[in-house]
Amino acid sequence: MRESEAVADRQPALDADPRGIVRRFLAWTQRADAEGRADAASALARAYLYSDLDAEARGEAALGLTALLDDPSALVRRALAEALASAADAPHHIVLALACDQSEVASVILARSPVLSDAELVDCAAVGDLAAQTALARRPRLSLAVAAALAEIGARDAVLALAENHEADLPEGALWRILERFGDDAEMREALLTRPWAPAALRNALAAATAKALGEFAARCEWLGAPRAERIVRDAREQATITIAVGSDGAEIEDLVRRMREAGTLTVAVLMRALLCGERGFFVRAMVELSGMAERRVAGFARSPASHGFGALYAKAGLPPAYLPAFRAAVASSAGARGDRVLRSRAERVIETIERDRDLDAAPMRSLLARLAAEAAREEARAFAEDAMVFEEPLLRIVSADAPSYAPLLLSAVEAMEEGVAPPIEANAPSQEFDEDRAPPVQLPTDLLDALAVAA
Repeated sequence: MRESEAVADRQPALDADPRGIVRRFLAWTQRADAEGRADAASALARAYLYSDLDAEARGEAALGLTALLDDPSALVRRALAEALASAADAPHHIVLALACDQSEVASVILARSPVLSDAELVDCAAVGDLAAQTALARRPRLSLAVAAALAEIGARDAVLALAENHEADLPEGALWRILERFGDDAEMREALLTRPWAPAALRNALAAATAKALGEFAARCEWLGAPRAERIVRDAREQATITIAVGSDGAEIEDLVRRMREAGTLTVAVLMRALLCGERGFFVRAMVELSGMAERRVAGFARSPASHGFGALYAKAGLPPAYLPAFRAAVASSAGARGDRVLRSRAERVIETIERDRDLDAAPMRSLLARLAAEAAREEARAFAEDAMVFEEPLLRIVSADAPSYAPLLLSAVEAMEEGVAPPIEANAPSQEFDEDRAPPVQLPTDLLDALAVAA
């Protein structure tokens, strides 16, 4: 130990006359320990970068730094990398060699060196291990080409770091490639959703993947049968689609509709849900995609759903003929309020329309509308319950002389519950036999759709 300290004490003074100092430095490194060599390497690099050296001394310093690339200790090479990593005028050949070194050395350079070109960074991503790829993925202001390469070939953790790097210039194609490769990964989906900008079609695909994962989880836990879980997933995906469409512009909706058609998810149920939510723009864009007609003509027909022109448009789009009356009524009622939730009044008006026709072929549409109306009723009830939770007026102020006959009964029930006493059961009230061996039915949590809200 004393011998090594003595060697370190005899480290050449790099602030002295630089001529010939590099040769003495290299000779000294043959006797110094790794820690001393690392300190000296850092000092030589700083002298090269920041000292006022003439051309001859600068050339010698560059030769000395290059010689250090062969040092057997990673500690020395890492010290060199840390000294040169942020310098724009660092010797290119030295930086490139360090970038191809083992991970603990290369990561320092790949994380921030401005010297390397995009082509060199792409090559480093191709040959680097997980640590090197992750350092590269976290690089600030990562270029489009390098980001696309990492999205294509990067390991899972490196791609996750890339998705979480909001300074990286991630092209839309790279985002879709990440989803294609790691769409089943919940962390990856969350990272993609937290990016400051993502196209509507991608958010819709992420919502669909999330709904699918939740449905598979519910079926795997045997909470629900496979058909029931599949229906819930489908409903959740469709609602997420409309929520995303509400917050998107025309170009995004066009891309969303096109991708949905290619994926086979642009269904009658989605179109009906859009109209019952008042999202006529999505419906028009979908009919343009399905029929191939100009958007201006489709929008004109949508303003007159009872016309023959709308019927011709509907037929050209290839939609089921038996559902035409329902779509006429839905389009007519879609004017007005616009949002991401089905309006119960709209659903009930469409139901009344198709009930008058009594067309047996329209039975699936009746079933769909009934489910949508029930969904809207539950949403209204939830909203009412949320309002009731913050309602501060005493119940006694509500019950008045002209209150409905059930108001006093409601008041007594609430007062009994507040006192911890169950309200009395009427003698003629229907009773239910309790079976302790039968567990209550388990349903998928009602906030399934809320779990998808982040996708919108």
